[in-house]
Amino acid sequence: MKIVIAPDSFKGSVSAQEAALSIERGVRRAYTHAETVLVPVADGGEGTMENLVAATNGQEIEVAVTGPLGLPVQAKFGVLGDQQTCVIEMASASGLHTIEASERNPLKATTYGTGELIKRALDMGYRDFVLALGGSATNDGGAGMLQALGLKLLDQSGREIGYGGGELEKLAQVESEQLDQRIKESHFLIASDVDNPFIGENGASYVFGPQKGATPEMVEILDHNLSHWADLIEETTNIRVHDRPGAGAAGGIGGAFQAFFPAEMKRGIDVVLDYMNLAEKLVNADLVITGEGQVDFQTAYGKTPMGVAEMAKKQHVPTIIVAGSVGEKIEALYPYGVIGIYSMVNGPMKLEEAIDNAEILLEQVAEQLCRTYFYNRQ
Repeated sequence: MKIVIAPDSFKGSVSAQEAALSIERGVRRAYTHAETVLVPVADGGEGTMENLVAATNGQEIEVAVTGPLGLPVQAKFGVLGDQQTCVIEMASASGLHTIEASERNPLKATTYGTGELIKRALDMGYRDFVLALGGSATNDGGAGMLQALGLKLLDQSGREIGYGGGELEKLAQVESEQLDQRIKESHFLIASDVDNPFIGENGASYVFGPQKGATPEMVEILDHNLSHWADLIEETTNIRVHDRPGAGAAGGIGGAFQAFFPAEMKRGIDVVLDYMNLAEKLVNADLVITGEGQVDFQTAYGKTPMGVAEMAKKQHVPTIIVAGSVGEKIEALYPYGVIGIYSMVNGPMKLEEAIDNAEILLEQVAEQLCRTYFYNRQ
């Protein structure tokens, strides 16, 4: 009996690795001699670097960089086990989690630190990159990142503009001569599930700005400024990012990658599962157990459980999902090969209690679902 255990993190509770180990303990309580294959995963957002490094026996490198509000933060990037591929999680340097909720301000927040991470990796000789977008505090269209890599963004007086989406209205001239030439020698695989364009009602500012602290008035300013920045990007690169799918990812940094980098964008979960060789690990499996904190109809839009189930279905392996909470319209997941969805909460309890006891609860539900599933197969 072979069971593949491939959960995401249960945010605010347990990491993907901790969740996988808890589920494994439950499986072994049901079947002591079961073969278990642990594949902790992420969908291209926060946790991607950590999981890929762990899965490939790579290493993490800590670097002091410029945080979203210009103050120093300690960030990390990963080097995979092949010693060639560098994984950068944008949120590590430019994420919402690096600042207090009361300080969120996308007019001032910069992606400069993400650029510093890329530059440090280039200095160390890396040319193959995986960049996980998501969880950003920024809405500067990647301007700060490009500044850190040598792009000159000048105002009418020829002075460099400051940090943040609010400064883009001052931008009068883009000078690309000093942009790090090593970028052209490199390949950037962008892990992102966002199809939003750079600007407009479905663009970076309107859709994601409020999550980063933008008021309605700020959203209008940010969208106007990104439109101006997009015009100058087109003048500089002949690439139009205004309405380009994916350009609005992470406050518009997706558009910066599309215009100035040799980059390709792929669905985050696909990038992660490919690097983790999940398809190979599914061979001859009897069951897959996956999960994350919240599962509902939105899970079908590229979240970890859906991606895992989709890949398992291709090999005719059924998938069971374990979740902290189960929301509405979960039937949307059944066409992807999901045969059951279980909440780990085994009775009335407060959220804090469920979080504190997550590992035990995961272990218990894994044991029970395995007993039920395999009894019915006998």
